[in-house]
This record gives sequence, structure tokens and C-alpha cells, in this order.
Amino acid sequence: MAFRQALQLAACGLAGGSAAVLFSAVAVGKPRAGGDAEPRVVEPPAWAGTSRPGPGVWDPNWDRREPLSLVNLRKRNLETGEEELTSRLDHCKAKATRHIFLIRHSQYHVDASLEKDRTLTPLGREQAELTGLRLASLGLKFNKIVHSSMTRAVETTDIISKHLPGVCKVSTDLLREGAPIEPDPPVSHWKPEAVYYEDGARIEAAFRNYIHRADAKQQEDSYEIFICHANVIRYIVCRALQFPPEGWLRLSLNNGSITHLVVRPDGRVALRALGDTGFMPPDKISRS
Repeated sequence: MAFRQALQLAACGLAGGSAAVLFSAVAVGKPRAGGDAEPRVVEPPAWAGTSRPGPGVWDPNWDRREPLSLVNLRKRNLETGEEELTSRLDHCKAKATRHIFLIRHSQYHVDASLEKDRTLTPLGREQAELTGLRLASLGLKFNKIVHSSMTRAVETTDIISKHLPGVCKVSTDLLREGAPIEPDPPVSHWKPEAVYYEDGARIEAAFRNYIHRADAKQQEDSYEIFICHANVIRYIVCRALQFPPEGWLRLSLNNGSITHLVVRPDGRVALRALGDTGFMPPDKISRS
């Protein structure tokens, strides 16, 4: 019975789009005297909101850009009725596809005590060059590069951008590394509860700000690069695919890897590549 209740609670999982995320219940815990396991309920963070219907059910309005949700039906002109509604809906519909390339920074000096000293290693600089060459070889017209303001991401961006001349760069604190949400299964050696509370809201804000279907005014498909960090990318992938976000730590990303998300005009999302480093020689691949 306890297991069934846990499954029912789990159906309250991932929240869609600009509503909040993050609640699932998982049937794990310490065995009771009778041998059954007590369900361990993962409490939603304070910044979480309402949840979507249940696991495995796609929420078409995950980014709160579904046309019908953008029309104020109370202000409908009753004289024109459905004809006007159809016109308004067409005006709100996305027309273009967004291609989002999520790049993990290259290898860096992890032992430096200050963040500003965590610069790229010689191998890391080689990795960034290879990633830049790979992106350039795709022959795509990239619209912009948005990157984390942390040192390793800035240096990776500087090297990659040399291979993509003319593409504007934008720095943001939203994409800085952090702990998005307590992972499941949990890790015994890493429980920064305060960090989850602080970083989680920021990383969720990055997701809502950058990952969504195209604006209705966008006429052509876009190709955008985001250079940031493993935790941020893993969380974004889970959220975009509407997988339980607590599973982010189950994914692994190499340094300088390319993850490719596609967001269609109807809001459907596809993952074309996850942590691709097939363009690097084996001796240049690392995950530190």
C-alpha cells in the first residue's frame, strides 16, 4: 500500500514551463521491521509551484507559449466570435524552429582555490579549439553565443568564437555552475541543501529564460550556442524533455561536448545529440 501511495505521489512530478518544476516521490528508504521499504518523499523546493498531470504525459504548454494560453478569452469580441479567436491564435503561433547547442566548458584547473584562477588547462584549450572547429564545420548560421560568466566558460567561449567570426557573445550569471536539485538516487558525500535552494531557482530561471519555442515574430529557424557547465546542461536536458529533473546526475558529459536540442514551433522538443565528443581524438577526451 505504501508503494502505491508513493507511485501516486510520483505522478505529481515535473512541472511544465514557466510554472515551477520539481516534485517527485520515490519509493526508496530504510526497510521496516516487516521488510517493506518506507517511501522517501522528496519535498519540493520552496520556489516550486504546481505540477503537471503525471509522468509520461507530455505537457504541450510546458513553456507557457501555447497560443491558446496567450489569448485573453475574456476580452474576446463576442460579435466576431470564433473568427477573431482564430486570427488571434494564428498571430501567437510560433513559425520557426530553434536549434539550441549546449556546450560544456573545456578541462580546467580544478584545484585552484579561487574561481578566477580556475583557468583552462593546455588540454582544455585544445578541446575548445576542436569544439570550435566542429561547430564551424556544421555550416550553420549561428545567431548568438550566450555563455556563463565563470572563468572556464569565458575562456572556452573566447577560443570557440574565433572559429565563428561575427557571432555576438553575451555573458550571463544565470548559466553559472551550481546544484540544480537534489539528485535521485542521492549521493551521500554531497548534500548542500542550502545550495540546492539558492542555485536551483537560478538554474530553473535560466531554463525558463532560454529554453522555449520561438517567438511568434521569429520568421527563420535559429541556431544558438550556450556555453556553460555540466550540471546546468544536464538539468536543462531533463527539463526540456520533461523527464524527472532529479535524474540529472545520471547523465555524464565530457569537456567541450556538444548537446543539441531542437524546439519545434508546436513546442515539441527533440534531443539530437547528448554530450557529443566524437569529433575529438580519444586522447583529448576528459570529464574533469
